[in-house]
Amino acid sequence: MKLLSTWVEVPNDSDFSIYNLPFGIFSEDGNQPRAGIAIGLQIIDLAVLAEADLLEVDKHYFLKPFLNDFIGLGKGITSKVRLDIQQLLLNENSRLKDLPEAFVYQKDATMHLPVKIGDYTDFYSSLEHATNVGKMFRDPENALLPNWKHLPVGYHGRASSIVVSGTPVHRPMGQILPKGAEEPFFQASGRLDFELEIGFIVGKSTKLGERITTKNAADHIFGMVLFNDWSARDIQKWEYVPLGPFLGKSFASSMSPWIVTMEALEPFKVPGPEQDPEVLPYLAYEGNHNYDIQLEVGIQPKNAAEKVVSISNFKYMYWNMLQQLAHHTVNGCNVNVGDVMASGTISGKDESSYGSMLELSWGGKKSVQMGDGSERRFIEDHDTVIMRGHAEKGRIRVGFGEVRGTLLPST
Repeated sequence: MKLLSTWVEVPNDSDFSIYNLPFGIFSEDGNQPRAGIAIGLQIIDLAVLAEADLLEVDKHYFLKPFLNDFIGLGKGITSKVRLDIQQLLLNENSRLKDLPEAFVYQKDATMHLPVKIGDYTDFYSSLEHATNVGKMFRDPENALLPNWKHLPVGYHGRASSIVVSGTPVHRPMGQILPKGAEEPFFQASGRLDFELEIGFIVGKSTKLGERITTKNAADHIFGMVLFNDWSARDIQKWEYVPLGPFLGKSFASSMSPWIVTMEALEPFKVPGPEQDPEVLPYLAYEGNHNYDIQLEVGIQPKNAAEKVVSISNFKYMYWNMLQQLAHHTVNGCNVNVGDVMASGTISGKDESSYGSMLELSWGGKKSVQMGDGSERRFIEDHDTVIMRGHAEKGRIRVGFGEVRGTLLPST
């Protein structure tokens, strides 16, 4: 890729380089949330650019508190907006230089959920994670369930409890069956966990009965975000048989505020793992559709330094996004602009790349050392979990920023 140079100051290690330009919703001084693009340490107010006729989109699309209507215009328009802004940032004689009011420092802004989320689906697409869970709770010699390598397993989650990065999360209450007990108890979860995930935002709606194929699935994916699917493992363990995740998952999920477009991530495509046995024809695909995105998770105890506990990569995923979307709609299920599809926990082959405390502590049997000398088997009250992700190739860097959330005591 050709190296680009912008007249806007961008730190060398910035996630929001000239190659990225992600979309988000921000506000300042309590004003109405509106659309922006991130560059370096700043946000470009898209409504100001539209008002100045620097963009070929009516400004009312950028004055809304969600990006859904703008995304719904289609990639032909949304991609052009991004590229037009990129050119304005590259051109030393840009008219954008005469619009200082178009720039807001990120430190002075409040970020919001970028889309109105109608539906949320969480997949279970990491072979390593599924194998680890199977070894812990089922059969170490036969860890995967019979269907796992035949279809992208997923469940329909709760969209209403998805919150933007920085929003505190309360420890959930629920039914728990402690080891050795014959009857369940109602109490606060004692095994609160994070799950390192990446989500994608649906960018094109379908009608009921319509199927998306692996060949056209990319047209329906607008971009990606970091995602922490908070999990109460003890509540989940008691309730998940026979119908799967419910209260152990639905209390909260945290999402990063900036949507990184698929166009920005194009240079970081890599081959996916070999799928054996061979998948059914509707799940077959051509080309490279995994992404080399470096990920990390840090835990910061109250009044203490952060400790990085996991370093992983999105390229490990067994099932890719095209397959997930094709399987999701193969029965005719319709999807809508703004729907979120999360990857499921992203784990690699070695312990340092495990994407949950369940794996890092191996079901609570081992402790993870914090920087202040304390130990963790699961997340404790007032801990802050921070996830970061970026793709890098030479001097080209495209990142997601971070998603963070602090665990508060039960209410």
